[in-house]
Amino acid sequence: MPTVETGKRIALRNILFATDFSSCSNAALPYALSVASQFGATLHAAHVMPTMADMLLMSPECWPAFAEEEDHRIQAYLEGLERQLQGYSHCVLTPRGKVAAALAQIIEEREIDLLVLGTHGRSGVRKLILGSIAEEIFRRAACPVLSVGPNVSRKSEIQFQHILFATDFSQGSRAALPYALSLAEEDQAQLSLLHVVDQPAAGISDLEEVKASLIRKLKDMVPTDAELWCHVECLLEFGPQFAPPADRILEVAEDRAADLVVLGVRPVRGALGLITHLASTTAQILTQATCPVLTVRGEYSK
Repeated sequence: MPTVETGKRIALRNILFATDFSSCSNAALPYALSVASQFGATLHAAHVMPTMADMLLMSPECWPAFAEEEDHRIQAYLEGLERQLQGYSHCVLTPRGKVAAALAQIIEEREIDLLVLGTHGRSGVRKLILGSIAEEIFRRAACPVLSVGPNVSRKSEIQFQHILFATDFSQGSRAALPYALSLAEEDQAQLSLLHVVDQPAAGISDLEEVKASLIRKLKDMVPTDAELWCHVECLLEFGPQFAPPADRILEVAEDRAADLVVLGVRPVRGALGLITHLASTTAQILTQATCPVLTVRGEYSK
């Protein structure tokens, strides 16, 4: 996908909502519907059905009963989902396969621009080494991911009034800025650009000059016309020395009542790329934030 110029409005034409019909998934649906409505996008809702290989783990005599029970259960959920999607441009998909692989195929075949899903906390992205389904989805998704974590309060009406964009000035971070700007434009929201640095050593004579330089660097990231459609502020925070930046980012999000955090993340590399993609800062924010988190990888920026 081509790279977006800073300040250019992104286009979201196809949004994928991944659901297992759990309460965590249900909490993410209003966000998927809201973004789809704002951008005039088609919402693709997908529930991945178990494969025959999954069923083989059970005793053969259980297969027919399980299949019939599962079909009835899922059909009831699907009917409820269809009712919730009435009035929106949408389709409901029920592929069979491994969840992450099936979603990756949908993303490719239907040219998905954004994946929305609910995460389960410790059974999701926290279990980094154990390779949970959520982690595999993050690793394989060839599009930005809007995740609604376990600490996000349930809402029926969604509006992003204060968006926090945390940046380390890396290429991956800059790739996420157009998404923050475009979402802020949609709701005429306040947009806060935040850079967190370690607490500097005492006695630095040019500390004020360093601060001024970093603030200028933040301001230079913002297009000149941004103030016409959203209020922008640039924040420089000094966290405790050796403390993870995630702590301070979460504190600022909480203090400013942010209802969306936007992060750029590093590209996936190799078979164990998940460790690179979900570095400790990102993983901590995803699981502890009290608002949704949008992650954008530089390699798939549009």
